[in-house]
Amino acid sequence: MKNRWVLLGIVGCLIIAALGYFGATSLIDSLYAYRSPLREIAPQPAQPLGQPLTRRVVFVLIDGLRLDTSLRPDVMPYLNELRQDAAWATMHSQPPSYSETGYSVLFTGAWPDISDGPAVNLDYEAIPTWTQDNLFAAAERAGLQTAISGYYWFEKLAPQSAVQAGFYTPGEDKVADRQVVDAALPWLESGDYQLVLIHLDQVDYAGHHEGGPIDERWNDAARRCDDHLREITAGLDFSQDTLLVVSDHGHIDQGGHGGQDAVALLEPFVLVGAGVKPGQYEDVYMVDVAPTLSVLLGLNLPASTQGRALTDMLLLSAEQLAAIQSADTVQKQQLTDTYVQAIGEDEGQSMAEARSARLAGERLPRLLLALVVLLIPAAILVWKRSRLVAWLLGGAVLYVMVFNLRYAILSGRTYTLSSVASPNDLIVYSAVTAAIALVVSWLVVMLGLKALRGGVRTAAETSLGLTLVVIFLLALPVAVSYVLNGPVVGWTLPEFNSMFLAFISLIQGLMVSVLGILLAGVSALLAMILKSKDAS
Repeated sequence: MKNRWVLLGIVGCLIIAALGYFGATSLIDSLYAYRSPLREIAPQPAQPLGQPLTRRVVFVLIDGLRLDTSLRPDVMPYLNELRQDAAWATMHSQPPSYSETGYSVLFTGAWPDISDGPAVNLDYEAIPTWTQDNLFAAAERAGLQTAISGYYWFEKLAPQSAVQAGFYTPGEDKVADRQVVDAALPWLESGDYQLVLIHLDQVDYAGHHEGGPIDERWNDAARRCDDHLREITAGLDFSQDTLLVVSDHGHIDQGGHGGQDAVALLEPFVLVGAGVKPGQYEDVYMVDVAPTLSVLLGLNLPASTQGRALTDMLLLSAEQLAAIQSADTVQKQQLTDTYVQAIGEDEGQSMAEARSARLAGERLPRLLLALVVLLIPAAILVWKRSRLVAWLLGGAVLYVMVFNLRYAILSGRTYTLSSVASPNDLIVYSAVTAAIALVVSWLVVMLGLKALRGGVRTAAETSLGLTLVVIFLLALPVAVSYVLNGPVVGWTLPEFNSMFLAFISLIQGLMVSVLGILLAGVSALLAMILKSKDAS
């Protein structure tokens, strides 16, 4: 019976390690597998709006381009020259700030939780085709010809029955962009296509592989895209044609995106040519792009759009404006009715009200459960308050400080998905950092309490006690995410800040549990050695 607490501690650590593993893998798998609640009951598109305002729209998507870079005349002189005759504004997106996610928002007009585009960047083979109404599907119904030249993810996302000409490349660098532009220029010269997407990827490549926005190679990539933009517009007649230039997300300074970092959620919006009223406008949203281009091309408003046509930027008659406003009212009501039905809430609510009502109903029981689970170990620590408990709490706090010192200060990582190069990268880094932090805190506690001099059982119990108190602190962000988001991603996207903190805490909990058992063994061995030396 003397060793029962050691055995219980070991068993507890093993159970926690298993929970950490299954919790972390289930959480990330559910994010990768997320699909919109509208997937099976997509709202049906209405009739086209009528007479287009332009002969064609050329959509230039400069992947990963930050707003601040786009505003620099020394880096992108031609884009800033275009702004003089364009309707331009700052565009805002929403997390997760991934490319496949952003593409889906741009072409459906729906935010990531209902667009049914991927919530993260999936491998080519796993990418689903848009199930929600989108610009290409609307153009096909209206009898327009479309073309896409860009990264090969678009080959899977866009319905290919609605794309009459396509060039898709797995390349992402300047060589690939040269090929993309070369493929698109003949289409522009022919005049056969009314909607042309040209996707330039090398800025994003520089963000991921060439040092990010703080590296001069980033600016070089942006300059080359600016030159490509000049080539593309050389064949356009802005009295008849319309050009849109946007990006899908920004990058943090070190390079990377995906999270809720402010700089990753700001993009340029430049619209120039036929049907456009030039000027600098108030901020717009990424969901506004698809309905605005629909008006320009005379298409229906995308059936799932949560945005608005930017009519203040467009040359419209009073009759056209009234028709757009009427169509918008009908479309928004149909979307609301469909969404409320899809998530199982009562009719008569707005989308935000219905979402909040369902979340509130789910969060209350999760909150009660989380409080019960957390209060039990907290009560034990208070009840057992002693010098030992004080040292264990101090050691756990030291663990948290060391982990975050390496993570945020020494490595410059952010507490968002933007710092995640890959799931494996985050897992390995967090595990190694957790190991370093636990060993440091273990050394301090064991030396401070002189636990190795207290005998084998005392040394092992102290090590396991520190491990369990560290795990208790790591359970706090997991509990917050559980209350807010549930154990995995379900019918709606999570609050990403709490989800990310929970994910790295689960990884740490797994590592701390396993290493804690090993340190308990090391402690017992060292105590035996010291006891033998003292005896001799």
